[in-house]
Amino acid sequence: MRIQQPQDNYDLVVVGGGMVGASFACAIDHAIDKENFSILVVEAIAASSSISEQLSFDARSTALSFGSSRIFDNMGLWEQLADVVTAIKEIHVSDRGRLGSSHLHHAEHGVDALGYVIENKALGVVLNSAMESSHSIQLLCPASILTIKPDAAGMALQIESGSESYSVNASLVVLADGGKSPICSQLGIDRTVEQYSQHALIANIAFEKPHNNIAFERFTDTGPLAVLPLESIDQCNRGSLVWTLTTEQSAEFAAMSEDELLPRLQQRFGNRLGRLQQLGERFIYPLSLSVAKEQIRPGLVLLGNVAHTLHPVAGQGLNLALRDTQVLVSVLQKAFSQARSLGEMSVLQEYLEQQEMDQAQTINFTHYITQLFSSNSTAKTWLRKFGLLSIDLIPSIRKSFAERAMGLFSK
Repeated sequence: MRIQQPQDNYDLVVVGGGMVGASFACAIDHAIDKENFSILVVEAIAASSSISEQLSFDARSTALSFGSSRIFDNMGLWEQLADVVTAIKEIHVSDRGRLGSSHLHHAEHGVDALGYVIENKALGVVLNSAMESSHSIQLLCPASILTIKPDAAGMALQIESGSESYSVNASLVVLADGGKSPICSQLGIDRTVEQYSQHALIANIAFEKPHNNIAFERFTDTGPLAVLPLESIDQCNRGSLVWTLTTEQSAEFAAMSEDELLPRLQQRFGNRLGRLQQLGERFIYPLSLSVAKEQIRPGLVLLGNVAHTLHPVAGQGLNLALRDTQVLVSVLQKAFSQARSLGEMSVLQEYLEQQEMDQAQTINFTHYITQLFSSNSTAKTWLRKFGLLSIDLIPSIRKSFAERAMGLFSK
C-alpha cells in the first residue's frame, strides 16, 4: 500500500523500488504471509501502476532467463508477466567475419522458452501493482534516505519525504539503490572496479524480416552486439539492441544521425533480419565490472547492482540479482520462523555462503567472455572459434552453456 508517513519500526526496509528492490519486496511478502510482518520500500522516483504514467523504469528492455520466470512464478506474478513478455525460442551466437557459430533451441532442452524479453516499464507496472495491493508492504515515494546508522536492534534511518523528515528503525535494511549508491559511500563500503573502456549503446530497432523469437549474440571487433526479440507494433518488426562500442566510437556514434548510423549497424550485425529500417532513441552507458567489497553487515545486505554490476554480455545482471533474491528470501523466511532477527550476522552469512559460488561463476563468466570476444589477437580468435564449435558439437559443454543462459545454475 502507498503511504504518506512511515511507522517508527519495521522488520525490513528496502531502499530502492526499482526492478531488484521491488522484486525482493514482492518475493519476501509472498514468502512470509504474516499480519505482524512489516516491510517499508523507500523509492526516490514517484512510482505508478499505470504504464502510461510509469516513471521509475526507462524505455529499455530486459532479458529474463527461464530460471527468472520460475522465480517470478514462485512470487505469484508470472501469470501477469506472461502477457507482456516476448519468448526467446532460440539463441544464435556468432563471431563477425569468422567461421564458427552456435545455436540453442528451446525444444532441445525441454522448456517452453530459453528466456523472455520484457520492457522495463511493463515489469515496473506489475511490480508496483503488487506492492500497492499488499497489506505488508508500505511504499513511500518519492522519498530518500538522509542517513543510515547501525544500532543495537539493526539500523536507524533518517528518511526525507517532501518537506518532512522521519526517523525509522529496522531489523534489516536491504540496499537495492543501484551501482552508484550514495548510501554505500556514506557507510564506507568500497568497491573493486575494472573499467572495460567500452560503452553500451542501447536502443530499440526495426528490421525487415520477423525475428521468429530468435535472440542474436554477435561478437564484433569492439565487443558483443545483441539483438533481442520484441513484440511487433503496427506490423513493425522490433528488437532490443545492446551494442558494445569503444569509448571513442560511443562519442562518434552518439553524434550521428539515424541515416548515418544504420549502415554501420547493418555492417556489424549482418543481414539475418534483412534490412535494418529504424533506430529508436539511443542510450549510451560506460561499462565496467564493479563488485562491493562487503555485501553484508549486521542489519544490512546489498542486492542487485549495488552488490555487483556486470557487463551486459549474455544479460546476466538482473537474472543473478533475482537468484540472489530467491536465496535471501529463503534464508530470511527460515530465520523469521525461528524468531531470529533478520539482521543477525549469522543469518546474512548463511545467505552469502549459499550464493557466493553462483555470484563468482557468473561474474567470471561475463568478465572473461567479454575479454575473449573483444580482442582480435590470433590466439583469442582461435579460442573463440574452438569455443563456439565446442558448444555445438560437445553435448556436455552445450548443456552447461544452455543452463547458464537459462539461469539454471547448479551448485
